[in-house]
Amino acid sequence: MPVSTTGPTRVTVLADSDTRWKWGALTALRIAPEARLDARLLRGRATPTTRQIEEVGIPAASMREVTVPEFLAEMKGPAENRHESADLVILSCVGGTVQAMLHGLGRAWQGTAHRPVVLTGYVGVVYEKLADGLLLRHGADIVLANSAHDAERFRAVYAGVGADTAAITETALPFLDDGRSYEADPGRPFTVVFAVQPSVPDNRKDRTYLLRRAIDHARFHPDREVLVKLRSKPGEHTTHIEEQPYQKLAAKLDPPANLRLVYGNMGEVLDRTDLLVTVSSTAALESMHRSIPTAVLTDLGIRETLGNHHFLGSGALASWDQIDAGQVPRADPAWLRAHGVAAENPFGAVRDRVSALTGRAADGELPPLAPYYTPVTASGYLPGVLARHGLDPKGEPIDGTPDAAAEPSRMRRATRDLARNAARTAYRQGVQRVAPVIRRWGQL
Repeated sequence: MPVSTTGPTRVTVLADSDTRWKWGALTALRIAPEARLDARLLRGRATPTTRQIEEVGIPAASMREVTVPEFLAEMKGPAENRHESADLVILSCVGGTVQAMLHGLGRAWQGTAHRPVVLTGYVGVVYEKLADGLLLRHGADIVLANSAHDAERFRAVYAGVGADTAAITETALPFLDDGRSYEADPGRPFTVVFAVQPSVPDNRKDRTYLLRRAIDHARFHPDREVLVKLRSKPGEHTTHIEEQPYQKLAAKLDPPANLRLVYGNMGEVLDRTDLLVTVSSTAALESMHRSIPTAVLTDLGIRETLGNHHFLGSGALASWDQIDAGQVPRADPAWLRAHGVAAENPFGAVRDRVSALTGRAADGELPPLAPYYTPVTASGYLPGVLARHGLDPKGEPIDGTPDAAAEPSRMRRATRDLARNAARTAYRQGVQRVAPVIRRWGQL
């Protein structure tokens, strides 16, 4: 199949959780709705279950679990048609995995005139590890920023280390769809949805507090329906580890009949929501996009570790006490525009960039992938990142080394050994460079 010069005809999404599969698949559909979509689910702790895939509800032409070496082997393919496996590869993974894939793919495509375009980004609000996460993603052809606010911050990080900023492309979260705009429905009870998060807050005390406040709200307002929107069922994992599932906490609190725990697609839940309440979930942006009243909780403080500081200036910050008293927050329009919630044609720039790059790929003009992190810039960091994913410092799969996700204990040992060896090598090289200088000093 020839590579399209007007846009991708085949898109492969590598995802490591249900949320990232949703982001990657929807991003692919926003860019090229007619393209063939192939799903590769990275085998590991958070590999999506069948139920989670069905809940996302996006079909793919092919879908299977892979390890990092298996994915690299597929992307490499026969030398004469490496580019035919995909026109666009979307790396929808954590930063360390993206970095490993950039080095692994760079090695796999070494010496070929044709390769796919590589795109990555973030599945939601970027409120922590800004520099770390961004530099781990540097080297992709396209790094998506979900708003003008994010694009400005991303460019500042890359420029600050002297890295190329051209890959940063402003867009919006792909699940900010064209769903119906909010209208109160007098035919059903006023519905309050508490959208929980797997790891925010991350301790039993705070999670119990928030759930108890939702239960109290249901008791204070027996005419309302209160839904606690859960992310996963017991035994399932999401992007973040859930150490204290709300299901278990709720079983000990005796909630009233007008409070229910619900699963399902967030968009379908929002169809019946009159007020969304959360700490800092991306669901808040989906809700605001539909003009649904949205409250970002301040009960536990406004703190970077909670992520609710992202909503400063939004007009959405509120406490359970204020919600109990009848407060219904409304988001500030200027804040929404700056944060990609009410943007016009938000996917136009990324479509144009992907089209231009796939055209260059067809002519064999794409340069090799060039991440900022290399054995020169990060000799004490990069080898460990690569080793955790079964790759040596050159980006080649380690012979006989188990995949990181499949056998974490053995992988940790391999990572430690590789990182130690890399550090020793860097030390020896440093000694070799400075030894002549030391000798000269001794002769002065």
